[in-house]
Amino acid sequence: MVSIRLARGGAKKRPFYHIVVTDSRRRRDSGYIERLGYFNPRATGQEVRLHVDMERISYWQGVGAKPSERVETLLKGVDSAAN
Repeated sequence: MVSIRLARGGAKKRPFYHIVVTDSRRRRDSGYIERLGYFNPRATGQEVRLHVDMERISYWQGVGAKPSERVETLLKGVDSAAN
């Protein structure tokens, strides 16, 4: 099954996550099919905390990709901010 989930990047104790589409059987940080955005939990000031390509997210969900719980929570925040 294909899933939309977070892949960790960044330095030790300074996390940075890419939102990726990947085969659910792969490891967290291994190869992915497509990168859809990023999430920076340590963003301050003018830094962007969350950047998501909603058009590609809806495409992947349309073909059967399931978002992880954390990604689903982030996407709900994006939807509520857009309204």
